[in-house]
Amino acid sequence: MNGKLILFDTTLRDGEQAPGYAMNLDEKVRMALQLEALGVDVMEAGFAIASPGDSDAVKAIARAMKRSTVCSLARALEKDIDAAALAIRDAVHPRIHTFIATSELHLKYKLKLSREACLRQIRHAVSYARNRCAEVEFSAEDASRTDPDFLCRVAETAIAAGASVVNIPDTVGYTTPQEFGSLIKRLHDRVKGMDRAILSVHCHDDLGLAVANTLAGIRAGARQAECTISGIGERAGNAALEEIVMGLVTRRDFYGRLETGIKTEEIARTAKLLSTITGVKIAPNKAIVGANAFAHESGIHQHGVLSKAETYEIMTPESVGMKQTELVLGKHSGQHAFESRIRDLGYDLTPERMGEAFAAFKVLADRKKQITDRDLVAIVEAGAAWKSGSSDEWKLDSFVVNSGNHMSATAQVTLVKGKRKVQDAALGTGPIYASFRAIEKIVKHKFVLEDYRIDAVTEHRDALGEVLVKISDAKGVYRGRGVSTDVIEGSIMALLVAVNRMLEVK
Repeated sequence: MNGKLILFDTTLRDGEQAPGYAMNLDEKVRMALQLEALGVDVMEAGFAIASPGDSDAVKAIARAMKRSTVCSLARALEKDIDAAALAIRDAVHPRIHTFIATSELHLKYKLKLSREACLRQIRHAVSYARNRCAEVEFSAEDASRTDPDFLCRVAETAIAAGASVVNIPDTVGYTTPQEFGSLIKRLHDRVKGMDRAILSVHCHDDLGLAVANTLAGIRAGARQAECTISGIGERAGNAALEEIVMGLVTRRDFYGRLETGIKTEEIARTAKLLSTITGVKIAPNKAIVGANAFAHESGIHQHGVLSKAETYEIMTPESVGMKQTELVLGKHSGQHAFESRIRDLGYDLTPERMGEAFAAFKVLADRKKQITDRDLVAIVEAGAAWKSGSSDEWKLDSFVVNSGNHMSATAQVTLVKGKRKVQDAALGTGPIYASFRAIEKIVKHKFVLEDYRIDAVTEHRDALGEVLVKISDAKGVYRGRGVSTDVIEGSIMALLVAVNRMLEVK
């Protein structure tokens, strides 16, 4: 196989629909910018009709992208297509992605449509979308369980109506590689007008076969692959972009010289950013980007790798941006060395943000002897959660806690907001809970603690702790992140990020 494979990333739409992966507008734009830096050809920015928030996010991403195609999902309905067209109108390369279910199961029980009525709706929706946007993609939902002969008619109808991309989703992860490859080949060979459109695949991971099915579809003639970073998505998720790309790169002997525009050195950074934004950790055994992907504990494996890396590594850590070298900084390091290392780590900060990060670095350097790259990343990412220079946010001034195994914990917390300084105290079953209750009294807005997690960023007794907090109120769920060598301070900082987001919505 030779030629170009289009990478269609739906992290910001299908991926974000997974529980725990919701992002606010600023986070979506930040993630979209990194996806463009990674080199994705198309990004599905959202489902514009779903909510005003989704529509605003699609609009913001459409304005921010300089190269990537930006598309919005739309049901095969005029109102959906109108919302999508409005949301993507400022994109350099806009696309409308419209869909309807085509399997007998969905037609009979969900849509209550006959096959002929379904074809009429496809014809009208694609034609309507084509009049609103030069580039239209059509998806046949639950295609892998659709009668193959009818699926051929569906694809022909969509192409005749103006679709330039026909997507074949394995919506519920039901198919197998051999079966899916045969289906794609049949469509590629039999559908009239297929030479005028791009055949695409979108596979889910319910049986753990999303990547295998996607690669089988590509071998059979598909030239667009729909995927997400780290395979996130509804239920068990989608095909993982990094696994598809590195599969093609590593096994050129099998797949041929099928090129993508992906900068593989940006893969690890992109996965890390997604984890940072959502607060969902990357599984250690995750292929390509997991912490254990290039780790070797077995003595036999270690000996082999030291003798020749290829004995147990089929790709290099550097090829996906998993750099192993770390520059150790300390309290005597100057701002120039600090800024140089931050840039080497891939961050392009404004002078104001760089100054804030350097100040945080100096505070940390007084608390621990050596600061590694992982500490620096944690400092920068935690700082990104705060809106620099805002005087309308609560920030930590000081705290005092008193706790023991034969007494109720007490916490006295002082917060500042602009020129205001407010102090309050509370009891709790532990020092962190007491601190959170004191903050709740200060901000005068009740919330529920949905999740709390703390992880060590580095090793040893002076490790930097990374705290992830999720709270909720009647209007939504809000996440916060804080880092400190003091777990109570880190917890308060994380909670304040979430609280400020909650109050901003209010």
